[in-house]
Amino acid sequence: MKVLAFNGSPRMGKGNTALILNPFLEGMRETGAEVELFYTRKLKIKPCTGELLCWDDKPGQCHISDDMQLLYPKLRKTNILVLATPVYVPLPSEMQNLINRLVTLMNPVLEMRAGRTRARFRQDVKISKIVLVSTCGWWEKGNFGTVLRIVDELAEDVSVEFAGAVLRPHANFLREDNEKTRNVLKAAKQAGYQLVKKGKIPSCGVPTTTIRLRFEFKQLGIQFFYIKNIQIRCFGFLCY
Repeated sequence: MKVLAFNGSPRMGKGNTALILNPFLEGMRETGAEVELFYTRKLKIKPCTGELLCWDDKPGQCHISDDMQLLYPKLRKTNILVLATPVYVPLPSEMQNLINRLVTLMNPVLEMRAGRTRARFRQDVKISKIVLVSTCGWWEKGNFGTVLRIVDELAEDVSVEFAGAVLRPHANFLREDNEKTRNVLKAAKQAGYQLVKKGKIPSCGVPTTTIRLRFEFKQLGIQFFYIKNIQIRCFGFLCY
């Protein structure tokens, strides 16, 4: 199992997003998954010009010379794509550029599904799941709404599974060294482990063993979201 993760925080490894992402990826590694992490701030990714030359003139090849040329082969080989980002308005620019440049990996044969135009990844792209990890400084879960929709729509547009999201509001509290913080990070690690082992972050309507985890996570102070047909189902979190 290959996992490719991108941390879109401008503060990179020192930001709140890294506090949740790192144990999440550690849990995935413990399953034996091969995990590679990039910081978008360190990458030179130019904006997409929208000419769609990668669809028409040279299918599957982007004409822009930057670090995406190094990432495209890795993206084609990965099984799970993890997008980690703080909530901006709505995304940090480097993360937005990365998402836009994924168009090169899409097959331009479009189809209508449930009243929407959709595409698919090209046959040589092995990505089957996309996951979101996100933090924000405000308290309400509604602050994640736009970022959730972006990643959910991306998965729909390329016809792969949106396997869920790990979200943490009022993330500055994670910098407190106490038992609650340690439990939150433990829950993030368990979520990464479960994703690889079970194929999805724990959600509603799941077996009893995962339901028990749901109640543990509720006490550990972290939110788990699962999107199905644009309905957001959330697992509660403990404000402190």
